[in-house]
Amino acid sequence: MRRLLDRFLIRPFLDMRLRNKLFVALGLVSVAPLLFFAVYSYETMKKELSRQMYASMTTTTDQIGSNLKMKLDAYAKVSSSLYLDRRLRDFLSADYTNSDAYIDGYDYIDGVFRSMLVTNSDITSISIYQDNFTLPPDQVFIRRTNDTVRQAPWYKAASTAYGNVTFTPMAATNPTDQQVTQGVQERKPSRIVLARLLDNDSLNYPYGVLTMDIPENDLYALMEKENKNKDLFIVSDKGFIISGRDKGKLNHQLSDYVKGSWGSGNTGTFLGEYDNESVYVVYNTIENGWKVVSIVSYDNLLSNVKLAFSRLFTLASFSVVIAIILIYIAARMFTKRIETLLQITRRIEREDFEVQAGSISHDEIGRLMFAMTKMARRMKALINEVYKKEIAKKEAEMNMLQAQINPHFLYNTLASISALAVRNHDDRIQAMVTHLAKFYRISLNKGKTIVSLGEELKLTNSYIMIQQLRFNGLLHMHYLVEDAALPYPVVKLVLQPFIENAINHAIWDDDAGINIIIKARVEEDTLILEVIDDGMGMRPETLERLRREDTGDSASGYGIRNVDRRIKMTFGTDYGVHIHSRFGIGTTVQLRVPLSGPL
Repeated sequence: MRRLLDRFLIRPFLDMRLRNKLFVALGLVSVAPLLFFAVYSYETMKKELSRQMYASMTTTTDQIGSNLKMKLDAYAKVSSSLYLDRRLRDFLSADYTNSDAYIDGYDYIDGVFRSMLVTNSDITSISIYQDNFTLPPDQVFIRRTNDTVRQAPWYKAASTAYGNVTFTPMAATNPTDQQVTQGVQERKPSRIVLARLLDNDSLNYPYGVLTMDIPENDLYALMEKENKNKDLFIVSDKGFIISGRDKGKLNHQLSDYVKGSWGSGNTGTFLGEYDNESVYVVYNTIENGWKVVSIVSYDNLLSNVKLAFSRLFTLASFSVVIAIILIYIAARMFTKRIETLLQITRRIEREDFEVQAGSISHDEIGRLMFAMTKMARRMKALINEVYKKEIAKKEAEMNMLQAQINPHFLYNTLASISALAVRNHDDRIQAMVTHLAKFYRISLNKGKTIVSLGEELKLTNSYIMIQQLRFNGLLHMHYLVEDAALPYPVVKLVLQPFIENAINHAIWDDDAGINIIIKARVEEDTLILEVIDDGMGMRPETLERLRREDTGDSASGYGIRNVDRRIKMTFGTDYGVHIHSRFGIGTTVQLRVPLSGPL
């Protein structure tokens, strides 16, 4: 886990540019709390509103349930007044085979029932279904019990209730006009039928079934005012819708429309689905098993929250945009100055000390930029001072070394000329002096210390001509020089000291003399010069002493060190002189210089 965080989160963040780091960091610090506050406010309002809505729905269902119970109890009391009416019982149970006394019964029944309908306007009709064939039915208050009636749900409910009140929802009937005229069926709206078996004195001998039609609208009036922002239903104990705003759903199972987990208790709440949308459902059960169900759309419930959140989100979004812009400007202003400081540092790194910081503020970055520009000027002054001193030191040292070589050679040459003049009184003196003049003309060369290899060979040849005049017949020169090597630069007087050493120290046979080979070739980016002789060579200890820098001040040792130091000072420490010698065989001196020239 830690590796994944380091790979995909920490490392990419560390590799980001400073501007992006500041933007991300400041963004998280400022924007994240604002977003968190907005989301937290939304969730808090949603929970609180849900809690309040649940409480309101519970209160509403409880109140409607109480009102419904009271209304049903009122209907039950009305039915009880008829159920306990002995005179009514006598009229209904009397035998009117040979009597017209039923007319008095009709008068009584008509007066009582009409009085009840007047005093209870929410009851649309009162009827008694009976089997007394001696009592003619008036088809208004007294009706005959037939097979159709016996199959009616309300009749079955009353027959098994043992005189208790039953309430049965009935769907609307819409017979044709012909059916109504013929008296086959009545046109009635959706209603609740109160049915009660009339068996006051004997349960075994009922004398009829009392029915009262209660319009569904009368029950719906109990919840009509509360049905604005929610759907309310009165549901039977079997789950059928008794009353509600949508009349097309009456007498259908509520479970066909509301999906969810109904609890087993008398009251409960759950989150379900109604008409393809999420809803809150609260229900309450009254004594007869009917339920008052309240349904509120989840979206409607949260409409106020969403409205408030949309305003909050708009304000938060505007604030986030402003915050992001300000953060970006601040990060850009901050990092722009750091980038300027970085550019100054890189220019100083490239040894460009002509840097200007522009307008400098007085904060920490401004002070640092001022210090950098001041340091650049100081470094330029110090480098110029040190560089000039170093150049002057090198020129002085090389001039000193050159001056040490020239007097030494001049002494030997003049000694040779003097010896020849004393011994031979020969015209060769003139030739030697001529070559000497040519040698000095090339070696001085207006004070230049760097010459081409071709010029160095001319200078060396002048010296060799002088030495051949001195050692008549003993000095045999051979040249193996590539033409491609002639233009490349070398330090002046790098070959002469080694030829001088070979002449002065390597000749061991005065009759045979000595052979000296001068080679020059190009290998890759290096010019290689070699001076090879077949003289007596050097003993190992002598060779080791010459290779050490602390060699004594003998002429041969000094000449070698002199050339090696001049090459290193001019071309670098990777170049210089290398000596190989075997006693009795000869000596090889190799010089390496770069083709690219001096440092």
